[in-house]
Amino acid sequence: MISLAGRDILHSWGKFVFTGIGLGLLIGVTLTMAGVYRGMVDDGKALLDNSGADLWVVQKDTLGPYAEPSTLYDDTYRSILGMQGVLRAANVTYLTMQVRHGENDVRAMVVGVVPGGLGQPGQPGYLVAGRQITRGHYEAVADVGTRFHLGEQIQIRRNFYTVVGLTRRMVSSAGDPMIFIPLKDAQEAQFLRDNDAVVQQRRRTAANPAFNRPGVPGLLNAVNASQSMNTSVNAVLVQIAPGYTPEQVAEPIRRWKRLQVYTRAQMEELLVRKLIATSAKQIGMFLVILAIVSAAIVAFIIYTLTMGKIREIAVLKLIGTKNRTIAGMIMQQAIGLGIIGFVVGKISATFWAPIFPKYVLLEPGDTFLGFVAVVTICIVASTLAIRAALRVDPAQAIGG
Repeated sequence: MISLAGRDILHSWGKFVFTGIGLGLLIGVTLTMAGVYRGMVDDGKALLDNSGADLWVVQKDTLGPYAEPSTLYDDTYRSILGMQGVLRAANVTYLTMQVRHGENDVRAMVVGVVPGGLGQPGQPGYLVAGRQITRGHYEAVADVGTRFHLGEQIQIRRNFYTVVGLTRRMVSSAGDPMIFIPLKDAQEAQFLRDNDAVVQQRRRTAANPAFNRPGVPGLLNAVNASQSMNTSVNAVLVQIAPGYTPEQVAEPIRRWKRLQVYTRAQMEELLVRKLIATSAKQIGMFLVILAIVSAAIVAFIIYTLTMGKIREIAVLKLIGTKNRTIAGMIMQQAIGLGIIGFVVGKISATFWAPIFPKYVLLEPGDTFLGFVAVVTICIVASTLAIRAALRVDPAQAIGG
């Protein structure tokens, strides 16, 4: 049996194929926008996974350490280690900043960790090259997203660090790659003021009679020394012992240490519902608008292609072709156009997704829903085109 749809496509295959490619690029953009949203959520979950923590202990009444600033004394982890159900506890600092690399700056999250603490929460879980930080100063482990290489020198604040290890998929909730440096260096980078500010502070301290008393010569030096010390961290990451639930360990810390403690579920809620909520809503609204526009364009293309061959349809009706056969031809062409467009869109989105500066996650579920949506739109649009085509009077169409 001769396929009317196939013969018609072969008659004008160039127009049909290029229309499918143009439609595919539009579908590819829609799939990419869905992938950008999925990537933002996955970045937040990757941040929590990579921390290796079951609990996040932060300053009381804050949403830290990722959503709000949090400051704790760096000896807090010792008292937490003594709590029942705590297996490991480690200090950590987070600071998002521009890291100097030669003539360029790289946006990154600088993480301060305890050197040599392999297995401790906060440490980079695995390396793709090099080694972990073993020295107390001036070594760094960087995510490959920074485009740093082993042995390179990078500048963080006033100090230079040698990249001794590379890791992968260690990113902040905003998708910025992480750079791990020793905790003491990170404290200095985050909490120490510049030299001019330190000099001005010492002048103010010396001019204060309460800190510069006659007959107490060591008081001023002690105050200056205390102001120069870095005793703050942003959070304490806790791993719980087997046999305990996160809430069983978190509640005593909240009660007795007067600190805020978040479980994994609570921290994920903070990241997804608060930290990236506005960006996610904006991308979601743009995705909805883009989907509506794409649906309208698909329907318009199918309707235009159908109306463009109204004379051929009129001839078919005059020679006795059944309406069901004509409707099947239009339906087959519409579905074929949708399939070509979706295949082109999926290939395009897969090809250009790695080029984006932020992570784009194309999930199979979204791809399947996209395919179903495209086919459904093509069927609905072809149905409308079929009704319009079959209502045309053949004599007027040919005579016109």
